[in-house]
Amino acid sequence: MLSQRVLVALLLLPIGIAAILAGGLWFAAMVALILALAVLEFAGLFRVAGMQPSTGIMLSGVLVFAAIRYQFAFDHDAWLLPLFLLLAMAVHLYDYETGRDEAGTDFLVTVTGLFYIGLLGSFMLMLRQWAHGEWWLLLALPAVWIADSAAFTFGSRFGRNKIAPRLSPKKSWEGYLSGILFATGGLPLLLQLYLRLGLPDDPAFNVINVAILGFVMGLLPTLGDLGISMLKRQMGVKDTGTLLPGHGGMLDRIDSWLWAMPIAYFLITLAFYA
Repeated sequence: MLSQRVLVALLLLPIGIAAILAGGLWFAAMVALILALAVLEFAGLFRVAGMQPSTGIMLSGVLVFAAIRYQFAFDHDAWLLPLFLLLAMAVHLYDYETGRDEAGTDFLVTVTGLFYIGLLGSFMLMLRQWAHGEWWLLLALPAVWIADSAAFTFGSRFGRNKIAPRLSPKKSWEGYLSGILFATGGLPLLLQLYLRLGLPDDPAFNVINVAILGFVMGLLPTLGDLGISMLKRQMGVKDTGTLLPGHGGMLDRIDSWLWAMPIAYFLITLAFYA
């Protein structure tokens, strides 16, 4: 299992880094693909329990969110968000009228998947488009990976006190705190490497800011992991999919990112560039 995880990571990591550095349509296409796969898995989770969210609305919404974010940032949210809410309601009204008694619940799942995956996930594009966004992504995402890896390693060895035994029995406070510590201390070291690789001369890239980013990325995105774990446990499934051997599905892989990206975006734009 571990060898599969490492192999998949080694295969995908260069592709991801190349897309982040390239930016533009290459990165937008990669993000759109990731979110599309994740939202299909999200719909599949609830179908296991007999619900029937609108895959068409969810998938089209995620792709439209990605396209609009890439081209126009937040400029069209005033009509984009209400539009998909209304479309989702219209679709499920029809479903109810034609015999689907649980259409109201289906509507809630559709809207949740649409916004949780599409809206939060689109902040990957927003962060990339910010000043020196490629470097901020190459700091924020590794911070999440460092925190996850440290939490797993130290939690497996030293974990005694469980954080949320119903949600994720393997997660411990010892592992969680180790993740925060390593992300906070490790990210400034990564910054020093980036300075030798051509990091732009920007005062926002300083040790204090980067340590704060590492701390926040270690502290909060684990809630995204626990959130998807909650859904999986309620639906009685182990993984959201089988796309990535050793990792599960795409949603399993990006569950922490869905928290990390909007949090990193607002931290960087509102605090570091205030």
